[in-house]
Amino acid sequence: MRIIVTARHCEISDELRERAETVVEKLSKAAHRPQRAEIIFDADHGHKVVEIQLYLPRGQVKIASAEAEDFRSALDRVGAKLRNQLDKNSGRPVRGPA
Repeated sequence: MRIIVTARHCEISDELRERAETVVEKLSKAAHRPQRAEIIFDADHGHKVVEIQLYLPRGQVKIASAEAEDFRSALDRVGAKLRNQLDKNSGRPVRGPA
């Protein structure tokens, strides 16, 4: 799977880039053969936004975005949102709070 990382109006560290790739690789295990993923980091007027677009076979695209005070928190939130979408569509039971 090809992973594209884009930073708009900001600079991201190598550590954050690697963390984003790790999050997407974990999501790819829940998806059925994803073809590519785009991770977009955007800092606009003090808001930190992370969006992940996961391209699946047959033209399906799963998109989720999250906003937080820092990119790390936004990345964790968007990963959870996308995982939720993938679990709903796979027919597997969604894990609830413990």
